[in-house]
Amino acid sequence: MKKLVILFLALNLSSCHELQQVVNQLPQGNVALGNDQIAAGLREALDKGIQSQVSKLTKEDGFLKNEAVKILLPEELQKVDKTLRDVGLGSLADEGLKVLNRAAEDAVGEATPIFVDAVKGITFSDAKNILLGSDNAATQYLTSATQTQLYAKFNPVIKNSFSKVGADKIWSNLITKYNNIPLTKNVNPDLTDYVTQEALSGVYTMIAVEEKEIRNNASSRTTDLLRQVFSLQD
Repeated sequence: MKKLVILFLALNLSSCHELQQVVNQLPQGNVALGNDQIAAGLREALDKGIQSQVSKLTKEDGFLKNEAVKILLPEELQKVDKTLRDVGLGSLADEGLKVLNRAAEDAVGEATPIFVDAVKGITFSDAKNILLGSDNAATQYLTSATQTQLYAKFNPVIKNSFSKVGADKIWSNLITKYNNIPLTKNVNPDLTDYVTQEALSGVYTMIAVEEKEIRNNASSRTTDLLRQVFSLQD
């Protein structure tokens, strides 16, 4: 009834100014949300990304059989891989690649609480602009705000995981065999640093997958807060 009265008044007003005043009184489709509420919604979306997507990385072959995050050999080791295969050591090369991904899978499982805490503590200075940004704007913000800190915490976990899954011994054997091949130049890359960087990248990639899903698929907004906040960007 109230809407009909307002509409009737609007049709009988002669000036644009008066019409605008009436329009401003119409009930709004979305409840006005402050920065804190929007930030809470973004944090919940990132947390959902950890629960729904990052958890997949902790399973066997979570990295190795996921083309979006699979860890490949660094450039300086690609020649190692090719040379070993050329001399009939392809199985050793395959095992070397597998254990790099196994170390990342193990480490992500150990370090997931670090990501959860990071999301809880993140402060969005301008949550509305991030909400109305690109499909992975919140993940990008999380990356810029946490990557340095998380690297410092993640690196020793990766180092421990290398030992846990036997990657250190396999790669020591692999590099030794390569360095003993005539006419090759000895290599000794920092694989812990490389896998740490790649594992972090994989985590952020998977969080972005879930953020995009929440932004573009209303059925993925599984809580009242997610529905309320992300309806603002529809």
